[in-house]
Amino acid sequence: MSPTMIALIDHLPMLPEALLLSGACVLMIADLYVKDERRGASYAIAQLVLIGCAAATAFVMWGSRAHEPYKYFLFGGMFVDDIMANVLKMAAYASVSAALLYSRQYLLERGLLRGEFMTLLLFALLGIMVMISAGSFISLYLGLELLSLCLYAMVALNRDSAVSTEAAMKYFVLGALASGLLLYGMSMIYGATGSLDINEVAQRVREMRSGATLFEGSATHRFLVFGLVFIVAGVAFKLGVVPFHMWIPDVYQGAPTAVTLVIGTAPKLAAFAMAIRLLVNGLLDLAIDWQQMLLILAVASMALGNVTAIAQSNVKRMLAYSTIAHMGFMLLGLLAGVVGGNRLNAPDAYSAAMFYTIVYVLMSLGAFGMLVFLSRAGVECETLEDLKGLNRRSPWYAFIMLVLMFSLAGIPPTAGFYAKLAVLSAAVNAGLVWLAVVAVLLSVIGAFYYLRIVKLMYFDEPKLVRPVGGGLDVRVLLSVNGLAVLGLGILPQKLMALCMSAVMGL
Repeated sequence: MSPTMIALIDHLPMLPEALLLSGACVLMIADLYVKDERRGASYAIAQLVLIGCAAATAFVMWGSRAHEPYKYFLFGGMFVDDIMANVLKMAAYASVSAALLYSRQYLLERGLLRGEFMTLLLFALLGIMVMISAGSFISLYLGLELLSLCLYAMVALNRDSAVSTEAAMKYFVLGALASGLLLYGMSMIYGATGSLDINEVAQRVREMRSGATLFEGSATHRFLVFGLVFIVAGVAFKLGVVPFHMWIPDVYQGAPTAVTLVIGTAPKLAAFAMAIRLLVNGLLDLAIDWQQMLLILAVASMALGNVTAIAQSNVKRMLAYSTIAHMGFMLLGLLAGVVGGNRLNAPDAYSAAMFYTIVYVLMSLGAFGMLVFLSRAGVECETLEDLKGLNRRSPWYAFIMLVLMFSLAGIPPTAGFYAKLAVLSAAVNAGLVWLAVVAVLLSVIGAFYYLRIVKLMYFDEPKLVRPVGGGLDVRVLLSVNGLAVLGLGILPQKLMALCMSAVMGL
């Protein structure tokens, strides 16, 4: 076999990223020649690129592997190919493809359907993929910045809206601050270990802990923990947990609903992957330190998110605080993996957190997709008043929204219930029974604002009777989205097993 052929095979795991980058560049150039305001050609190119990436990832995941689990490193360890990376990438393709389909008519009616939106969306996806497969602080940070810069621009897509511009500025300033904190934390870890490679960092921290009897409380340990604080702060900002949550309500409310749909879904997969790569792959021997930080973040996020959401009349802002609470719940899985140095609970805990993240993305797609679906030219579906009497206008879509709200509240037999049950079981197995009780109590409080929407849809008179429109493709996708949330609650075993395989591959 020739050296060129060997090199191609060795770099095969990079095929999805190469296809996406090429496709985004083709879309950017081709859109210059598209005159149709519906952007049919640009939309088709974007969806075909996503389908091609999904096929390439499936081939990398199943077609070229002789054994499970697997883990390969490229470019000197800067790129990781494992089961978790491929599963999260497939979820990201589905999320971005659905976001494109949901938002097309919405953006067209507001004069915002331009090639810039689709190109930025594909480049944001590329940033997500780089973060998911990052094996080094450098590649992780590059992916994070690519994703963030695209999202800043998308929030400001409606240049005539002062609210959108203000939200973009807040997001940019706070995002730059969080990136600085993360970069500073990485520099501190580099100073302590002498490496930017996540696996080498893990190995050197392990050697320090095993080679020094007084490692705890030593200068090296304090130096590592000092850097760890800044890394946790950067991860917490990207997840949107308290006290780094201040950007979420303003950005969710200020951005066009189609952009809010994008921000609230696929980037959460990248944030979860960043937490796994940094904390689990890289700094697992410092788990006792970052677990305490995550514990405070989780409780504060669940409390503030659920309580504050009750007072919101804007649905997008309510879902923003809901996001904060859900990310706090997901952190329960991450902090329950190591118990007193014992890692036996790690597979169950981390797979539960991964399952929770994927299910949350699916639920958010449906919830924000419904708001986009119910919006019309000149009319936004943003307030609780806009959802009154939905059952009288469209019983089927009121039922889909009911399923989504039940799932977000964690009511059986939806996927949200099983996801919360898995995370709570991991916390209980880790001996954190009191934390599981607190989480359940806060979930009960949070159920109020979800059930309030159900009450408005089924028992209140509509504020304004107008027919429910939308194309057939959006109607079908919204129905599939809602039924998938219901189906995963009844039959979660396949996805849970896939998450378990992904975690075992770590």
